[in-house]
Amino acid sequence: MADNYIAYISSKEFRLPDGTLARNRPQRNTLWLDDLYMSVPALAQMGKLTGNTRYFDDAVKQVLQFSARMFNKEKGLYMHGWVQGMDVHPQFNWARANGWALLAMAELLDVLPDAHPGRKAVLTQFQALAKGLAAYQSGHGLWHQLLDRNDSYLETSATAIYTYCFARGVNRGWLNAMAYAPAALLAWNAVASKVSAGGQVEGTCVGTGMAFDPAFYYYRPVNVYAAHGYGPVLLAGAEVINLLKRHTFGINDSSLQLSE
Repeated sequence: MADNYIAYISSKEFRLPDGTLARNRPQRNTLWLDDLYMSVPALAQMGKLTGNTRYFDDAVKQVLQFSARMFNKEKGLYMHGWVQGMDVHPQFNWARANGWALLAMAELLDVLPDAHPGRKAVLTQFQALAKGLAAYQSGHGLWHQLLDRNDSYLETSATAIYTYCFARGVNRGWLNAMAYAPAALLAWNAVASKVSAGGQVEGTCVGTGMAFDPAFYYYRPVNVYAAHGYGPVLLAGAEVINLLKRHTFGINDSSLQLSE
C-alpha cells in the first residue's frame, strides 16, 4: 500500500515543468500550500525506510520550490494558493495551510540526514516561517483564521499545529528555546481550553479549498466533527509534555521565562 502511494506521488501526480507538485483546479497549474503536507512527509519517510536519497531530494525540492513562489519574506508567511497564469497573486495567509507547511518541514527535518545538501535550506525556511508566525500570535494564545487579519476568527487546528512545531523545534534544537518555548506554552494553554469535557475539539475550521477573496476564509464554518483538529491537538500535547520534561520555567514580573 505504501509503495502504491509513493509511486503516485513520485511519478503520477501532476507537476509543473520544474517538478513542483501541482493541481489543475480550481485553475490550471495551481499550487496549494496544503500539498506540501500531502507529499513531503511521505517522501521523507520513504527516504528513511529505503535509504534512497531520491526521496529526500524530491522532498527538499518541493519545500524550496513551493517557498520560492509562495513565501512572503516580509511577512514571514505563506499564501494559501498560487496560480502560474496570474500576474498578481492574492495573498490569503490561511492559518492551517501555513501549519501544513511548518509541519511538513518538521517531519522532513526529523529524518533528513545531517549531511544532506538541502538540510540547511530546509531548516532556514522552517525557522523563517516560525519567526513569522510568532509575530502574529494573539494575546489569547491562538492564531487567527487569516493570520494577518485580526478580525478573522481565532482557529484551533492551526494553533495546535504551531504548538507542536514550536515545541518540537525547541526540543530538537531547531528553534531558540528562550524565544519559542513561552509561545508554545501560551498556545498549548489556549488549545487545551478548546477541548470540551466530552473530548471534542472546538473551533476547528472545516475542510477548505483555495479562493481569491477574503470572505471565503472569514466565513468558513467551524465544527467539532472537523477531523483536522484532533491529530494536531494530540501531537501538541505530547510534545509539550516533552518540552516540560526538558526545560524549567519560572515567572518574572508575571511573564513566563525559561529559567535554565
